[in-house]
Amino acid sequence: MTQLSVADAIRTRRTVRHYRPDPIPAETLETLVELAMEAPSSWNLQDRSVVVVADPAGREGLTWATGGQPQPQEAPVMLVFVAEPHAWRGDRGDIFDLARDRGAWTDEFIAGFSAASTEFQQGLAERELLREYAVKDAMIAATYVMLAATELGLATSPMNGWDEAKVKKVIGIEGRDDLAIALLVSVGYPAEHREHPGRRSLADTVFHGTYTKSGVEGGL
Repeated sequence: MTQLSVADAIRTRRTVRHYRPDPIPAETLETLVELAMEAPSSWNLQDRSVVVVADPAGREGLTWATGGQPQPQEAPVMLVFVAEPHAWRGDRGDIFDLARDRGAWTDEFIAGFSAASTEFQQGLAERELLREYAVKDAMIAATYVMLAATELGLATSPMNGWDEAKVKKVIGIEGRDDLAIALLVSVGYPAEHREHPGRRSLADTVFHGTYTKSGVEGGL
């Protein structure tokens, strides 16, 4: 298989709802989630995790949580991206140690960075924005998965239409109000071909300096 460039993966990725039953090799799946965790996160908090759901019972549960959508029924793997809004309150010593050992951060930088990031997160907490920021980080990781999967010859579907409480129950975090579900992504080998539907011209969607698109009737 010819290795795709990042640009090719972006241009050829399509959302696929139907999959062949072929299993994903363990090594391929490990590579996929490892690449997902390479995604950037605000203040390097790494306040997102991914739950790999591959067993039939788990996928059946996600079918229930998604209102009977086909992806969990057909795809051999479902990835559930969990946002961790309160990760900043925990011990980040392992993150600092790794950065120090890799020569990325000095002790002086770590001290200042730790204090500044804590102050920033406290400000988010006061404005009730912790969940929003953690979900953003999880969504970036999910985007990495979709592009990496395309390069690995796999198809994906970022899923909407799921019930957060039900998803939490399926993955074992029922009642955990400190966590949020950011996105579900199905992964597998496609059983359908999806043509690119096209995108609006850059003249309609890219602006320089100021946003100049007129408002939509009924908008705020």
